[in-house]
Amino acid sequence: MKPLSSSRMLVLLVAAAALASCTVQPVVYAPPAPAAVTLTVAPPPLPVYELPPPPGEGFLWTPGYWGNGPGGYYWIPGTWLQPPRVGLLWTPGYWALAAGAFSFHEGYWGPRVGFYGGVNYGGGYGGLGFAGGRWVNNSFQYNAAVVNVTNLHSVYRETVVNNVTISNTTINNVSYSGGPGGTRAQPTSLELMAEQAPHVPPTVQQVRHGQDASANPVLLATRNQGHPPIAATPRPSAFTAPQVTAARRPAPAPQPPPPAARPAGQEAAPVAHEEIREGGGGPPRPAVAPPAARPTPAAPVQPAEKPAPKAPQQTRAQADQKAKQAAEAKANKEQAEKEKADKERPERERQ
Repeated sequence: MKPLSSSRMLVLLVAAAALASCTVQPVVYAPPAPAAVTLTVAPPPLPVYELPPPPGEGFLWTPGYWGNGPGGYYWIPGTWLQPPRVGLLWTPGYWALAAGAFSFHEGYWGPRVGFYGGVNYGGGYGGLGFAGGRWVNNSFQYNAAVVNVTNLHSVYRETVVNNVTISNTTINNVSYSGGPGGTRAQPTSLELMAEQAPHVPPTVQQVRHGQDASANPVLLATRNQGHPPIAATPRPSAFTAPQVTAARRPAPAPQPPPPAARPAGQEAAPVAHEEIREGGGGPPRPAVAPPAARPTPAAPVQPAEKPAPKAPQQTRAQADQKAKQAAEAKANKEQAEKEKADKERPERERQ
């Protein structure tokens, strides 16, 4: 075997040193980003429901909203949970319509509540800011005018008026922003600052809560018709807890009154069944009931003849006048006859 030359030996030594100084980096698999889904169907209106009481001090309300999956829209119940750290508030996510497609803007935690589309989620989220509570000296105080806090002590009371404008009409259950049917709210300068400032993403409990909701078939909008039976929970993923509240369904439409009963003697005759079967088989066919006898119409009542009008009664003066005229006529007649007799007498005497 020929000995290595000094130059070749130097090359090998340099290569060995380079290999010794290298560290092998592990290969980390990064899944491809999911393809953007274009939704052209608007999320259903927000259901109406009552908030369960908070399970204890320090729990903040996160309102429910509609998620979207392979089965369409599904409801993610509102729930109480503890923030990642003291002093943070929750900005809800919201759907927005732009360029004919609906997209979801994820919620986040921060020292200020940012823009959430002007959607009135309730529970203090009336479309602008948050009025359900506030941090005071590292302690969260609840607004008793918004939240049922009979079991807590850190409370205050402040009246809240929720007004969300959509197409010049005040409504409270629209679930998205933009377009002819959504809210027309625009972010304020403070909301833009809160959105652009550093904030904390949803907690692990919140993410798991949404995943559990997507796997629950009763929360699909196609199944509950926009009225989920699990609208709010006292804790994340506590779908069977006693404090779970369901969405309120609209009151049923008033039913028309039952038809009036038929007069006696005009009841529908029962349909009898003949036992005769044509061709020797088949079910018995109903016998044709004879038509009910119609009552003989009563003869029309002839109107009674009106009595002849009575002759007007003569007054006493009129009767006397007529008697006088009759007497004068008689006297005149007798005078005329006498004069005639006197005239004819001389003629008879001359003869």
